[in-house]
Amino acid sequence: MISVFTSPAFRQALLGLVCWLASLPALAGDTCRVVFDMGSSGIRAGVLNSEIIVRADFDYLSEWWAKHSLKGTVATTVTSLHDLSLQAGFPTDCQKVGGGFSVWRLAAQANVDELADILEYIYSTTGVAVLVIPQQQEGAYGFFGSRQVLGSRLTTTHVLDIGGGSLQISGEHSSFGEALGQKIWHRELCRVIRNTDTTPCTLQPLSEKEVAIARSLLMERLKPAADKLSGTVSLTAISRPVSRNVFPAVKRMVVEETDHQGFSRSAIKQAIDHLAPLKMNEAVLLSGSEPAYASYLISDMLLVEGLLQATGGSYLHVAEIDLTNIPGVLNDEHAFSWRLQYGCYLERLRHVGVPAYASEPASCPQ
Repeated sequence: MISVFTSPAFRQALLGLVCWLASLPALAGDTCRVVFDMGSSGIRAGVLNSEIIVRADFDYLSEWWAKHSLKGTVATTVTSLHDLSLQAGFPTDCQKVGGGFSVWRLAAQANVDELADILEYIYSTTGVAVLVIPQQQEGAYGFFGSRQVLGSRLTTTHVLDIGGGSLQISGEHSSFGEALGQKIWHRELCRVIRNTDTTPCTLQPLSEKEVAIARSLLMERLKPAADKLSGTVSLTAISRPVSRNVFPAVKRMVVEETDHQGFSRSAIKQAIDHLAPLKMNEAVLLSGSEPAYASYLISDMLLVEGLLQATGGSYLHVAEIDLTNIPGVLNDEHAFSWRLQYGCYLERLRHVGVPAYASEPASCPQ
């Protein structure tokens, strides 16, 4: 199916179709919007003025690691976009925008022309205008969505969201993001410490020297965080690597420095020092880690400790929520302006990559 992408004639015809479709008036008006949150682990979909969210799980990140291309995901993506709309009963004439995060940014950095070809094809077959969203903009979506869900329970300046492909520290006025999510960070440790690309790998037991290497590596990777986050930073962790893996382990092992809301930086350091020298099965028994998270326990703990150190935090609040980028994208007028100029967006994507999103749709030729 994707072999047609190699035909210049087909690509020129397809781009013309994309530009024509994008220039059509919105049949249902501005009030009918459907958004697809497309991350490293699959697609989630929602519609304006509804709390219904549907999802299709797919491991985009593994496909990317195996082939350094997203061509092999196109059929699944197209099918999922169709099926999710039908499953949720979304109106067929809504404006449809997809936000491409983490793995889509990786694909843009590696081969932007190939990715633009894929996005042209997705649009021509589904009507979904997929935009590759910059990390900073994802941060704005994260804080917006968290504040909507948590309300007065959000007492910190920033929220910490650790996904599979990237992590995001999101605040109202400043954000920091890095392609260093749970799976990518674990893979880096597997390479550096165990000299293997097989993931998940068995990291434990870890010697004091190996723990020091991991901490030093994190310190280097997270050094830009302090520059991008302004003023005093306090964190609320909202994702499962913390709420269902790190937090229960620390709470069980260092009772005196944890409570029902979170734990101290000192507590997680103590827990790491206890667990690192143990074999993984011993660490699981001691920490009570669930089998689904056990392989990532020590790498998740090191990552959280490093994030607290990088932000100068002494305490981490924990409040698990099912955060998506859907509310943020649904309310992003800039994204929906790009939907109306999607052919122009794809051309800019080819020329400047991910920053194409931040340019002005109004400057496109009419």
